[in-house]
Amino acid sequence: MFVTSLLWPGPPPLPTPLPARLADTGGGSQLIVAVAPSAGSTTGRLTWWDRRADHWYEVGSAPARFGVNGLTEGTTRVQGTSTTPAGLYGLPYAFGIEAPPAGTEYRGLYRRVTEGSWWCQDNASGSYNRWVEPLPADCAPGEAEHLITYRQQYAYALVMDFNYERPVRGRGAGIFLHVDGKGATAGCVSVPEGSMRAILRWADPRRNPHIAVGTQDGPLAVTRY
Repeated sequence: MFVTSLLWPGPPPLPTPLPARLADTGGGSQLIVAVAPSAGSTTGRLTWWDRRADHWYEVGSAPARFGVNGLTEGTTRVQGTSTTPAGLYGLPYAFGIEAPPAGTEYRGLYRRVTEGSWWCQDNASGSYNRWVEPLPADCAPGEAEHLITYRQQYAYALVMDFNYERPVRGRGAGIFLHVDGKGATAGCVSVPEGSMRAILRWADPRRNPHIAVGTQDGPLAVTRY
């Protein structure tokens, strides 16, 4: 008489969370990941994650929009190309035409947009890639964004520190995570307004949040950053 022993397989292992597959997450315990299917894509998916007890947990997800001309490597991006820079970036402060959503931890780092608020993109200006109020004489109005005119997009926004800490002239200025407009962006990442509000309620500057931007695979794969 033969007795056959049946070994039942256990449950399949859980997939590795996306942040755990990135080369770098910025060292904090909050991370936003914006992923496009390919470098030429203008749409994709954005997720935000918490790290607790050395494990990443997805908190939320939203459809995302990218630049009219897709994504490009952030370290070699050229200003005026309407491309979203791939890379890993800090989120130094938030701003908006509207008051900050109730409960946001960015309240002390949230700037309200006024009629005098501009973002200087003039390569010849000493205020290149900076919020200015009012517009300085050395920043041409045609080379700056008058923030209040973008009432839908800049209802709520987070500054991405792309080319921000030590600006390289000609690389690009005014790259934000903000509310969707009518279509693709000029180089920013955008999400629906409800999602942007949720992100601002969730994000905590004390937890050093970052945003990683890239593609699913290939030279701009988000896992490289």
